[in-house]
Amino acid sequence: MAGIHITDIEAAINFWRERRPSPDGVTLAPELRALAEVYALMVFHHQDEADERGFPPAAWAAWKSWYDTLPDTPCIAICSTSQGDAQCKGCGRSFAEVQHWTGMTPGEKRQVWRRITIEGGAWRFNRYAERA
Repeated sequence: MAGIHITDIEAAINFWRERRPSPDGVTLAPELRALAEVYALMVFHHQDEADERGFPPAAWAAWKSWYDTLPDTPCIAICSTSQGDAQCKGCGRSFAEVQHWTGMTPGEKRQVWRRITIEGGAWRFNRYAERA
């Protein structure tokens, strides 16, 4: 299961709030309503991830619009997996994640991004942050 983390839902909500603000402080744009429904269900059920396969179509389209504004890959063109490392010093991904990146779903990619961001040890987050 590729889970989309609640912080990604929040980021997508904020993306749409900025682009389609409420005209009266009450009415929500369709994209916001769709994402808010998923968010509310996650909060109600005390879940921090939602399976991307179970997203309602409108919520998926709104989330995907936000997702498409992000960089696709964490690569900074310093790949130590090509030199035999199990985990890349440049981006923080495992050898398998680097190899299968193009075949991963958006949810799977966001899970990897979340992990490497939390770990924060890859060079993209410190030594070579200007490349990121």
